Amino acid sequence: MTIQIFGTPKSFDVKKAQRYFKERRIQVHFIDIRQKPLSKGELTSVMRAVGGAEALIDPDCKDAYALTLVQHTPASMLFDKLLENQQVLRLPIVRNGQRATVGYAPQTWSSWQ
Repeated sequence: MTIQIFGTPKSFDVKKAQRYFKERRIQVHFIDIRQKPLSKGELTSVMRAVGGAEALIDPDCKDAYALTLVQHTPASMLFDKLLENQQVLRLPIVRNGQRATVGYAPQTWSSWQ
């Protein structure tokens, strides 16, 4: 089992997720979304797994302008706005094949083993 963790290196929840998998000796591939943002296919896969675009948005995002822009975007254009403004995504995004979680979710991750 190989886990992908999308996030930023300084995020506290990303560090906790990395520690969770390291303690269980599960191979992790970390992707810094500031350097390599999610592709269209990856974002679509994560949205499908977590139940839609609204579940991906972090209401406590530090970029208030981008957050307001995304929150007031019509549903038909939301995917494109999320693709352009990935700083509003809730982190970490953890993928295991077709399954994915957003945020720190050790209960879900334990069921993947």
